Amino acid sequence: MDCRLGCGACCIAPSITSPIPGMPDGKPAGVRCVQLDENNLCKIFGQPERPLLCARFVATVDVCGDSDEEAFWLITNLEADTQV
Repeated sequence: MDCRLGCGACCIAPSITSPIPGMPDGKPAGVRCVQLDENNLCKIFGQPERPLLCARFVATVDVCGDSDEEAFWLITNLEADTQV
């Protein structure tokens, strides 16, 4: 599956604990990454400063669903299900 450009669910819905340029402590779930532009595209995509977690993310139907809205729902639920 290819990413749906402009979705941004993977840059908003999950928490990211590794440092992100402009967010040295990472980001909490539901908070928009500062590296996400106004079109929901990553400003540091392909750059060495992009967190490894982000670089390793692969869009799949079970995580991204069939729409941007479904992706937000799925990732939000995965985040909630994996909290200790």
